[in-house]
Amino acid sequence: MGSILPLTIESSKVAVYGLSTEGYKIASHISNKGIPVSIIDDSSGMAITLKPDIAKTYSSVTSFIQDETLLDFEPFDVAINNASFIFFSPRIRKSWPDARNHIVSKFQDVIKHVSKDSSIIYTVPAGFGVNNENITLIEHRTGLSVGKNIFYHYMPTSSISSSLFDAIIGTRTELNSNFASMLSGLYSDKTMKVVDIESAEYIYCIRILRHYGLMSPIFEICKFADNNFQHQNTETESFDEMYLDDLVGGLFDLNTILSSLTGISPLTLLLKGNIATVENYIKHLTEQIKIILKKYELKASKTKAIISWTFDPNEMRGDRLEIISRLESRLKDYVGDVERQDSMFDFYSSEKKLIVVSCSKTDFQRLTKNNPNSEIIILKATPLLGQSNIQP
Repeated sequence: MGSILPLTIESSKVAVYGLSTEGYKIASHISNKGIPVSIIDDSSGMAITLKPDIAKTYSSVTSFIQDETLLDFEPFDVAINNASFIFFSPRIRKSWPDARNHIVSKFQDVIKHVSKDSSIIYTVPAGFGVNNENITLIEHRTGLSVGKNIFYHYMPTSSISSSLFDAIIGTRTELNSNFASMLSGLYSDKTMKVVDIESAEYIYCIRILRHYGLMSPIFEICKFADNNFQHQNTETESFDEMYLDDLVGGLFDLNTILSSLTGISPLTLLLKGNIATVENYIKHLTEQIKIILKKYELKASKTKAIISWTFDPNEMRGDRLEIISRLESRLKDYVGDVERQDSMFDFYSSEKKLIVVSCSKTDFQRLTKNNPNSEIIILKATPLLGQSNIQP
C-alpha cells in the first residue's frame, strides 16, 4: 500500500469532470458536505462552481443545465489543477468502437492538468486491464508515480449496480479517511466495498454478466413462444416487467468489457451473445409492427408509429439515445410517420391510426393511465410483446 494523502477535509477541493447525471450526483453530494466543488461541462470546457445552496436548489443535472448561464465559471484546467480530488464522469455519446478513443481523449485532457498529491477517481465502467492502462498513461503524462505522489481509484457507476449491488471502489493505496468521509452517504443504505483495482474490475464484470444472464435468455426464447405459452404458471419472473429499457441499460458495460479482450473465448462469445440479443430484439420488435399492419389491414400512409421511451438524456451512457435512433430507423421501413415521445396525453387527437411502442414500465403505466382512446394499438416492448400485449 502507498502513503495516505496529507489532506484535511477542510482544505480539500473537488473537481468533477462531466456534466452527466452521475457526475452531478457526486458533485452535489460532496457540495452539500460543505466542500468546494467545481463541475466541468465537458462539451464547453468550462468549470462551474457548485455551492451548497445551488446543489440544494437544483435537484437534477437537467434543471441545473437550464440555469447554468447564471452561475460562476472558471477555466476547467484551473479547476482541475486546484483540486485535491478529480472525478472522471463524462457524458459519452459515441458508439463502439469509437467510444473507447473518445473516453481516452477526454481522460488525457484531464490528467495533463492534475497536480501532485491529487487523487483521480475513474467512474466509467472499465474492462479488464483498462485501469492499469490509465495508470500507465497518468505516470507517462505527469511524470508522477501512482500510489506515491499521485493517486488513482476506480469507482464504476452503473444504473444496474447502484440499484442491485453494493458500491465498489478499486485502489492501489489505503483510502484517505477524508475521501471515505466525502463519499459516505453517496449511495443510500449501501456500503462502499474497498478492494484492489483488478478485483473491482472482475466483480463489476461478473455483476453485469449475471444481470444479463437472467434477462437475455428470456428475451431470446420468448421470440419462439406462441399465445399458449403459460409462463405465469411455471416461473417466478414476471416477463411483462422486463422492457427494452432494461435490456439496453448495461449495453455500454457489455461493450467496454468486450473491447478489453482479444481473441475468441467463451467469455467473448458470452459478451457478444448478450450484445446481439439487443439487436435481435429490435429486429423482432419491428417485425411485429409489420404483422400488426397486416393483421388490422392498416395502410402505412394512414398509420403513425410512436416510440414512447422516457429516459434521462444526461446520463453518462448514450446507449438509449443510440438504440432509439436505430429503432426509429427500422420502423420507418414499415411506417413512414414515426415519432419519439415521452408523453402520451394528446395522442388520441391524431387523424392516423396510432401504434405506440411502450419501451419502459414507466411509459406503459403513464399511457394506460392517461389514454382515453381505446383505438390506439399499444405494443409493450417486453419479451412477449407479440402475444397478449396488444390492445386493438
